[in-house]
Amino acid sequence: MQRVKSRVYDAEAQYEIKSFDIEYREGLMARVYQPQGEGPFPAMIDVHGGAWNFGSRLNNELMDTSLAASGLLVVAVDFRMPPENPFPAQTVDVNYAIRWLKKHAADYNGNARHLGGLGSSSGGQSIMLAAMRPRDPLYRAIRFPEAPRTDASLSWVLACWGVLDPYARYMYAKEASERLVQATETYFVTEDNMKLGNPQYILERGDETSLPHVLITQGTDDDNVPLSIPTRFEEAYRAAGGSIRVEWFEGEPHAFASKPGPASDRALKLMKEFVAGELEAHAARR
Repeated sequence: MQRVKSRVYDAEAQYEIKSFDIEYREGLMARVYQPQGEGPFPAMIDVHGGAWNFGSRLNNELMDTSLAASGLLVVAVDFRMPPENPFPAQTVDVNYAIRWLKKHAADYNGNARHLGGLGSSSGGQSIMLAAMRPRDPLYRAIRFPEAPRTDASLSWVLACWGVLDPYARYMYAKEASERLVQATETYFVTEDNMKLGNPQYILERGDETSLPHVLITQGTDDDNVPLSIPTRFEEAYRAAGGSIRVEWFEGEPHAFASKPGPASDRALKLMKEFVAGELEAHAARR
């Protein structure tokens, strides 16, 4: 892939960053990774994985730090978890967080005009679901009086080893991992919910959907997400008219880019180039 230098974002830039925590909603924290420079910087929201039950806003710190250092305002959010808060609580919180960031990006020297998102593992399901159904009343359940007309739409999505079909992964887990079975059941409660909050099924049902541009990064030795999931999602998304591509990482396991190494370096380079291309395309249309 050739270097793409956007008027608003250079994939090869390097900035010092300042990281700090803020409360974006009562009881819910976010980690802000803020480039130090003139700005305003394009903004991105990060939704971590953890089988919907575990983890925190710090899960993707390596990726978030690298992306922020290239000139992106990155906001990584916490969200409610089961068993106290089952489906659709996580996507409800993500929907709210996207609207919050659109309103408040400028407070942190950011520009949310063409807001993007990153979701890893189960966070890939949540960010993709929020992006595909940004105005769905089920996920827009929490009012945001500061910007009542703002929706949770995203311009682009980085889906990192995402569980883009939670029902298919649940069926796979029945043969592979009791831990993943229990985690899926704890969050979704019923198989009907696994199909309702399901990006793949949204496409297959022909539901009304938004289609942000998507880059999927996927290791071929992932024992958490069967490779049929990104393959089928790519086919269905493209058939629905969406722009999407899967970048395969030979021999890499689940969550490979969350740890330092040549594969994570390559993945982050691809992500930055993808973002630069997206932002340049948006700028050209203005």
